Amino acid sequence: MAPPECPFPFLRVNERAPKPRTRGLTEIRGPYYTPVGRRYLEDIFETMGAFIDSLKFAGGSFALMPAAALREMIDLCHRHQVEVSTGGFIERVLAQGREAVASYIAACKDLGFDVVEVSAGFITMPEDDRLRLVADVVETGLKCKAEVGVQFGAGGATAAPELRAEGTRHPAWMVEQARRSLDAGAFQVMIESEGITENVDAWRTDAIAAVVTGIGLERVMFEAADPEVFGWFVKNYGPDVNLFVDHSQIVQLECLRSGLWGTQSLWGRVLTY
Repeated sequence: MAPPECPFPFLRVNERAPKPRTRGLTEIRGPYYTPVGRRYLEDIFETMGAFIDSLKFAGGSFALMPAAALREMIDLCHRHQVEVSTGGFIERVLAQGREAVASYIAACKDLGFDVVEVSAGFITMPEDDRLRLVADVVETGLKCKAEVGVQFGAGGATAAPELRAEGTRHPAWMVEQARRSLDAGAFQVMIESEGITENVDAWRTDAIAAVVTGIGLERVMFEAADPEVFGWFVKNYGPDVNLFVDHSQIVQLECLRSGLWGTQSLWGRVLTY
């Protein structure tokens, strides 16, 4: 049945575990493509907060905000049991050396971030160094999410022709990176969509299957900031798949997870038992 606070409690919907959840997690993108502040977030949380597990800043957008406004946003997230992630901005900080990285991680902790994402979509670094960075984040008491993918140069809405020129890596390499990241202390792995379902001529469903087979679903989150993509994930892996979407898509995604609404191919077909 629908949640007790729902105005239509007699409607049958797929049951969702209460927060903090370990599956069926939804992370939403914060400010980047559109400005998002405290008042905007209050509206989102007031209506859909029960279905949001984390908020991810993109492109280092938090570095442009007044510290007081940033703290207000982070505090608001915490009041709604929503964790806050830095996104993959550490790639930009890495170019400034070890001291800058240490200062960045310390500042993130002081500001109240819960998760530091470690990604390497734009840069090349030895795998042992990347894993050491994962361990360094965890050692501070922050949670680390490792982002991996098959596409070099992923991130920042890079044009498709540029990405095609870079080429892609084998899915087995990505799965091994994910596995080693978890072994190094990352609590979860984010699978970058570019090269898999974004900026490709055909979706690399083989790469997704390799991740699910090699790692499982519970400790993996898939970037799926496109309705056709997150609809495919729910259809093929069920409502408990962990997904990262834009903040504007939270209602549509939750309608699919709950079985309440859907496209022609999903109408009435998303069920839990």
